[in-house]
Amino acid sequence: MATAKKAPAKKAAPAKAAAPAKKAAPAKKAAAPAKKVAAKAPAKKAAPAKKAAPAKKAPAKKVAAKKAPAKKRTVNAAFMKALTPSAALAAVVGANPLPRTEVVSKLWAYIKKNKLQDAVNKRMINADAKLKEIFGKMQVSMFEMAGLIGKHLK
Repeated sequence: MATAKKAPAKKAAPAKAAAPAKKAAPAKKAAAPAKKVAAKAPAKKAAPAKKAAPAKKAPAKKVAAKKAPAKKRTVNAAFMKALTPSAALAAVVGANPLPRTEVVSKLWAYIKKNKLQDAVNKRMINADAKLKEIFGKMQVSMFEMAGLIGKHLK
């Protein structure tokens, strides 16, 4: 019987030690559930205290998320300026002046329509006759593509 008395004393002591540090904040938010838990058993006090700690962290993330949309992003005018494509590029995207963003979008539409994306490595584009005039080689990575397109826009 002596061992049975010692075991609850050991469990109760850490719960009491941890409870005063975390008890102050949860008592303000949910005083009623804390009282019910205290009436049942002192060992269960630790569980609500652990649940309360992540609840504090979650609002901090929401506050950070709310701050980000407050700053509105300005569009760079250089990207929206209409540029005239060269004859080789006009064969793919059309002869009308377009912003760089639209040129890239139309190129990707052409690539996907003609299934020119490499089957094994999706980052690589296999050029057909029209694209070979623009790129200058048979296979180009999608990162190189933007730089090569710039040479064909004025």
